Amino acid sequence: MSVVIVGGNDCMVRRYKDLCKQYDCQAKVFTQMKDGLKNKIGCPDLLVLFTSTMSHKMLRFALNETKGQDNMVVARSHSSSMSALRSILEEHAG
Repeated sequence: MSVVIVGGNDCMVRRYKDLCKQYDCQAKVFTQMKDGLKNKIGCPDLLVLFTSTMSHKMLRFALNETKGQDNMVVARSHSSSMSALRSILEEHAG
């Protein structure tokens, strides 16, 4: 299962990826809006949006880039903690 995480904390990127690996998921993490993000999101099975640590522009961009992908699940969480990500992965990947 492929997972794209948008938002979150820069210092937690490695921990997000390690947790996803425990659930047999390949993860991409984008904590900041950077050039080239458009070509990197791709077609994930699960899109995780940590809404408290991202701008409205970044949220709209992520949703527009993945619009029309029928098999993709979008999970939103206000918290960007490990336990929030774990509960999302339990629900959708576990």
